[in-house]
Amino acid sequence: MSAILVTAADLAPQALALLTGYDIVYAGKTPSEADIVALCRQHDPVAIIVRYSKVGAAAMDAAPSLKVISKHGSGTDTIDKAAAQARGIEVVAAVGANAAAVAEQALALLLACAKSVVTLDARMHAGIWDKATHKSLELGGRTIGLVGLGAIGLRFAKMVDALGMRVIGFDPFAKNLPDYVHSVDLPTLWREADAVSLHCPLTDDNRQLLNATTLAQCKPGVLIVNTARGGLVDETALLAAVRSGQVRAAGLDSFAIEPIVAHHPFQHQPGFVLSPHIGGVTGDAYVNMGVAAAQNALAVIAHHSEQSPA
Repeated sequence: MSAILVTAADLAPQALALLTGYDIVYAGKTPSEADIVALCRQHDPVAIIVRYSKVGAAAMDAAPSLKVISKHGSGTDTIDKAAAQARGIEVVAAVGANAAAVAEQALALLLACAKSVVTLDARMHAGIWDKATHKSLELGGRTIGLVGLGAIGLRFAKMVDALGMRVIGFDPFAKNLPDYVHSVDLPTLWREADAVSLHCPLTDDNRQLLNATTLAQCKPGVLIVNTARGGLVDETALLAAVRSGQVRAAGLDSFAIEPIVAHHPFQHQPGFVLSPHIGGVTGDAYVNMGVAAAQNALAVIAHHSEQSPA
């Protein structure tokens, strides 16, 4: 029986039900890249469903039968796509499967930043009543700039449009945008946005897209939300911008290195609302992503068998 390697300790039962013809091998809760290579060598999987860890050339070379690497989610930056292409291995993603979950997390972080939810909660629990001195930010009528207008970005755009925000967005690949999303270039987005939310995949071209230069081009007091990839942000520059007040608050669900290291400078720093990359982690998204990842893998395997009948 052919094997399918899952780079995690589990997969939704609804996804497993689709894969009954295969031997499912789990890599465990926090597999290293070396673990993945060893399991590939041992089981020679026909497919890898990627949840955690990186999958590079070494893993691909350790599995001669490998036809497809299927991402349990939408971001494929942990997969060496150039190495896969060179070996004739397809890389597929569960695009849109977690769109609702991540968009909701972006909205939660945006509102938490605008309304000082976390700070006020802590102060209330400490018995401090800030009504006479606190003013929160009203989002209605303000402009939000979305970098990336795929499934998640557009879902989020609908939410912030409903709040009465003006929505501008940058995405060179987006087509047929709804009429409430105004397409702009990046310099315009930085200049006009009162809040910026990142919804694009991480590539070599946009690494540290949000840096000292681009943050300086933003309005003073801008809100920053990142539920995409930590590598899109220069964390040192963002820390400096929050400390100086150039950024009023940052709501972050992803980080350059995950999990974040002990004594990370964002910890205990006013102006940061942090969550541990759980935007896409809801019960519904877990099922949706598992099923989509399984279906995508099976589609590629079926296509290969059609091309080369036994």
